[in-house]
Amino acid sequence: MRILVTIKTALRALRRNKMRSVLTALGIIIGVGAVITMVGIGNGAKSQIEAQIASLGQNVILIFSGSITRTGVHSGHGGAGTLTVEDAEAIRREIPGVSAVSPELRSATQVAAGNQNWLPQILGEGPDYFDIRQWPLVEGAPFTPLDVRGSTKVAIIGKTTAQQLFGDESPIGQIVRIKNVPFTIIGLLSSKGLSVMGSDQDDVIVVPYTSAMKRVLGVTTLRSIMVQAADPKLLPVVQQQLTELLRQRHRIQPGRDDDFTVRGQQDIAEMATAQSKTMTILLGAIASVSLIVGGIGIMNIMLVSVTERTREIGIRMAVGAHGSDILLQFLTEAITLSSIGGVIGIATGIAASKIISFSLEWPTLIPVVWVVGAFLFSAAVGIFFGFYPARKASKLDPIDALRYE
Repeated sequence: MRILVTIKTALRALRRNKMRSVLTALGIIIGVGAVITMVGIGNGAKSQIEAQIASLGQNVILIFSGSITRTGVHSGHGGAGTLTVEDAEAIRREIPGVSAVSPELRSATQVAAGNQNWLPQILGEGPDYFDIRQWPLVEGAPFTPLDVRGSTKVAIIGKTTAQQLFGDESPIGQIVRIKNVPFTIIGLLSSKGLSVMGSDQDDVIVVPYTSAMKRVLGVTTLRSIMVQAADPKLLPVVQQQLTELLRQRHRIQPGRDDDFTVRGQQDIAEMATAQSKTMTILLGAIASVSLIVGGIGIMNIMLVSVTERTREIGIRMAVGAHGSDILLQFLTEAITLSSIGGVIGIATGIAASKIISFSLEWPTLIPVVWVVGAFLFSAAVGIFFGFYPARKASKLDPIDALRYE
């Protein structure tokens, strides 16, 4: 009951100077609103990246050639042709936790169909690629192990490339020339959208990796190998076994650097989201400065209020109020002011996030924990910056307060 009376008194005191209270709360409103908006944008970007990582498939491990050290220089992913088809076959044959393997080559190559030409990504893959990526066809059929063994000139086309080369016409059965080599299109992939790096995943032509090696690129090594574990629990074990197998096959001595790089799906997700996490923290930290400024404003106004109400404090003490009552009263006013500002700031931040999401087509995601945290933080700002003025008021001498003009 005493708390309710204190809150009512605090609200009445704040209503005496409505404009001053609104302007004081504005710092908290802007701070909380900015934090909520920035966190919403950052988390939206993070969730989008995670969704794109999930589009790689389930339980995926990527092995990249390169990342070797020669005379102190690292070549980087794909920088050296250190993976072979035999490596991929050994992985399939010797590691029991592996359910699917796809040797992989990539190249951006000019292609032509009729009088149209385009520059899509050419992927050389194995038959397991479409299952690993969980990438169904909307028309036609995928190539088979027999096509891989025979280096058949067949291709699966992405929606963007099909649209650019054939318009609204069905691409099935059409001929596309890759480096003047004619490939027959036997399948059309469903749409995947943008990748983690922002590139169009549908702007591709997928051919058997043997056809890419012999007929398109003229190489004998692989750029990477895509591996799928049979169970998510097996990922760490399979990743370790892959490393050991490849080091053994490549005759890498203990203490020497690997000439390949193994990355699990979780590793890829962490690397991809690291930048968005840093940006979210940075934006949140910058926005939090507004909260500190708002807290300083609350302290300033409360100190002014203590000065203005010195006689009131003296009268209350003269009729029996204790220092703790005065302390609680002014502290409640500060907390009420900051809490109201926090609630309005949360609503403002959510509204701003929705507007940004709608107008810029940028996904936003505001976790409930951040909403609760923003409110509690705004209340904490009121306590922290309101304590000194409240304590100063509680320490006033009643006689001096009564005499104050």
